[in-house]
Formats: sequence, C-alpha cells, structure tokens
Amino acid sequence: MAKILVIGAHGNVGIHIVEKLGQDGDQVLAGVRSEKQFGEYVEFENVQPIEFDLDGTIEDMAKLYQDNQVEQIIFSAGSGGATGDDQTMIIDLDGAIKSMLAAKQAGVKRYLMVSAMGADDRSFWADSGLHAYYIAKHYADVHLRNSGLDYTIVRPSALTFDDQSNQVQVVEKREAGMHIARLDVAQFVVDAIHNDQTIHQILEITAK
Repeated sequence: MAKILVIGAHGNVGIHIVEKLGQDGDQVLAGVRSEKQFGEYVEFENVQPIEFDLDGTIEDMAKLYQDNQVEQIIFSAGSGGATGDDQTMIIDLDGAIKSMLAAKQAGVKRYLMVSAMGADDRSFWADSGLHAYYIAKHYADVHLRNSGLDYTIVRPSALTFDDQSNQVQVVEKREAGMHIARLDVAQFVVDAIHNDQTIHQILEITAK
C-alpha cells in the first residue's frame, strides 16, 4: 500500500477520504491546519495526523514530503464559503500550486486534485455566486495538467451531506441541479488514487 498525504484532511470531504483510506489499509498522513484537529484520527492505527501549512513555503512542503516518505498526494483543501475571496486565492490557488511545485521538488509523482464541476465553464462562473472560487479551481487545474505530475482531477457537482448512494456517474457536461454526496466523492477519490487508469484524466462526477 502507498503512503498517501491528504491535504485538507479536516474538511468535509477530506475527513471521509482519510477514513476510507484508513479502512483500506493505506498508510495515511492526515494533513490538517492545527494540532487541535489531531484527535479526529486516533481510531486509525495506520493514519497519522500531521500539521500541514498551505501558507508555508514550497521548500518546507517538499521537506515534509521527503521526511515522511510521501508517495501520493490528495489535495482536498478549501478555504470555505465564508472566508472571502482573498483566502480562496491563498488556499485554493496559491496553496494548491505550491503543493504541486513541492511535489516536483520532492520527487512525488502521483497527485490527485479534488476540484469542482464547471471549473472550465466560464459562462457558469459569473452567475454561480462563487466566481473567485471557480477562477482558483480553474487555474490550479491548468497548472496541474501542465506540471508533469501523474495527475488525476476529480470534479464533483454540487456537494451535499446525503448518505452515500454508490451511484456515481462520470459525465461530459454539467447540468443544472446535479449534486453528489460528499461520501460518494470520497469513495470515488479513494478508488481513483488506487487506479492508474485515472492518471492524466479529468473526471467530472455526479450522483443525481
């Protein structure tokens, strides 16, 4: 099993990704902002919480990867809807790109990005109410596609707190009303990181 770093492990999707990876038996580093969040992960023997600062330097990130022998990275961090556009750019764009540059520096090849459906659809951004968020996701994805990393980009539709449906579909085009449970996204991400057929793929997913 690979040693996987989940960046944004305390988020509403990230925490489920960590849980499912832990159940699968992977060696997981749960990257969180603060030691105060470590208590979430004590039940998993193969999950180690680790402080990961997206405001940090590329060099510090690369050292963390190397020191902890990270083999794969899942980026599921997000600034959240209430933090303002500046934090969106700092976390979802700059932080994401720094984590990719650090991966290159540390020799980590496999990188999975949890992005957002519509990240390439400029006609959708302005009316979404999340214009800066989609700009950040779009350009982070562009950088990842051109990074030389073995990337997978997973773009879920609107996220819900529903129960896992196990009815995930990969679609070609976003349609109004599409939505997906965070638990379904987490399961799809875990399956994708274990499947080399998803390398260099952009997968737009929905459940309904």
